Amino acid sequence: MTKEIIFMVEEEPEGGYIAKALGHSIFTQGETPEELKRNVKEAVACHFGEKEKPVSICLRFVKEEVIPA
Repeated sequence: MTKEIIFMVEEEPEGGYIAKALGHSIFTQGETPEELKRNVKEAVACHFGEKEKPVSICLRFVKEEVIPA
């Protein structure tokens, strides 16, 4: 059983968020942070099943910023 699963979350330029699990083939999205959280939980449950799902889910929000050199 996996204790924790980590998702990297990025804000999409057109709006909304996309989340990708580290070390697992799980991807999902949501228009709001609340919707994203619901979708991540659902995706994890579908991927692992009830008996194998992790104890916790960590969402790491990544913000990319480009600055002049």
